Order: sequence, then structure tokens, then C-alpha cells
Amino acid sequence: MTTEAATRRMSGAPCWVSLLAHSMSATQEFYGALFGWEFRPGPQHFGPYARAFLDGREVAGVGELAPDRHLPVSWTTYLASDDADVTAEQIRCCGGTVGVGPLDADDDTGRMAIGSDPQGAIFGVWQGKSLMGTAHTGEPGTPVWNELVTRDTSSVSPFYEHVFGFAAEPVASAGPDALTLQLKGQPVAGMRGVGAALPRDRGSHWMTYFAVPHTDAAARRVTELGGQVLHAPQDSVHGRLAAVSDSEGAVFTIIQRG
Repeated sequence: MTTEAATRRMSGAPCWVSLLAHSMSATQEFYGALFGWEFRPGPQHFGPYARAFLDGREVAGVGELAPDRHLPVSWTTYLASDDADVTAEQIRCCGGTVGVGPLDADDDTGRMAIGSDPQGAIFGVWQGKSLMGTAHTGEPGTPVWNELVTRDTSSVSPFYEHVFGFAAEPVASAGPDALTLQLKGQPVAGMRGVGAALPRDRGSHWMTYFAVPHTDAAARRVTELGGQVLHAPQDSVHGRLAAVSDSEGAVFTIIQRG
């Protein structure tokens, strides 16, 4: 197990990402071509669902929305929990909302819930049993970072500190309102306040970063596969990155780490 995969097992840390799409087949084709993922059937409690594998290890989940649910597609970050029921109650007590669960996955891999913070950013809670979370991370084609994009961090960071035990540390190099969320001294996620630049059609949201071997080439591949490049590749202190969307509009970031 890589160090990054082990860190994702800490209670509170991002441990899994999942996408609900309108077309399972089109979504699998897109990410299979972009990241080299292979898919196997997963729990079906919300409808068709598959787990994505890279080199034989789980990296993410993809589900299909019911035909009558005309919702925008998006990636959901799941935060690890030792007890999903306790975490759900803490979410409610700290001003958040629990929209789904807690409930058991129908293949006994774990217990989950879907919640939102006081600013409306949606996230998942995962209490792992046989599946603790993403088993393969740090390499191209795997999730390597998760960041909350919100209007301002001061209005929401206390929620995550109280519910998940994060210690928030300012990161001047990442912008005037940027925090690193730490557990046991380890950085596990980020939080960035963007003020009026927050997309009106998305509001506060969690962003998933996937590693790629070459950001510019991956961005071109995204467009070839029917997706869009939303922010052109640029260098950052963490590597060269670009914000893109898949063929159904789900937004994520690709990063070539130095």
C-alpha cells in the first residue's frame, strides 16, 4: 500500500470518489480511454453502479442516474469515518444536512451517507468494512487530491474541523484564502475561498484531482473524447494542472506532479 493510500484510511480523510452520470456506458468509455480504467459491477442500491480499477486495484466508482433525474453530473468526495451514524449526527449538529443514509452498501463493503456542509457543498461519508476506499493512488489515473472550493473558508472551516477533526493551516502560496486540512500532522485535503469567482451554477463544491503523466496531452485527449478544457494547463506549486469536464459535464482537475 502506498503512503498516500494509507493516509486516506485516516478517519476524516478523503478516501473515495464517485460519479453519478446519465449514461454509464458513455462515462465508462470516456474514463477508460482517458485513464485506462477497467470496470466491474458494484453495489446497486441506487441503480447501476460499477467500480473503476487500475492495475487491478479500485480507484473510483461510477453510477447511473435514474432516467427521470435530470441532475447535473459531478464527482463526489467521500470522507472516511469510523462510525457513519455518529458522523451523520455530527453533521446535523454542526449546521450541515444529511440527504441520504446512513445505509449499508448492499455488498457489505461498508456503510455510507451523503451530506452537505453549511454552504451547500455535497460530500460523502464512508465507513469502510471490506472496502476501505481507494486502493491505488499517487500514480497517473488515480485520485491524488481533494479540495473544497467555497466562497470563503472562514464560514465553513469550523464545520469540517468539528465534524472530521481537521486542523486548518493557511497556505499563502496557494492564494489569499487557502487552507490545508491536516490530520495527525498530515495534509489530507485543501480548502480554497474564491469569493465572487465561485461558479453560480455549481456553488460550493469539492473538486477531485486526478494524476496524469502529461497535463497538456491529457487536456487534448479530454477534448478528443468529447469533454472540455475549462481552464487551460498552467503551472502551480504542486505541478502542472488544468480544470476539465467529461463528456457529460462533470468537472475535475488533472495534474502532472513534479
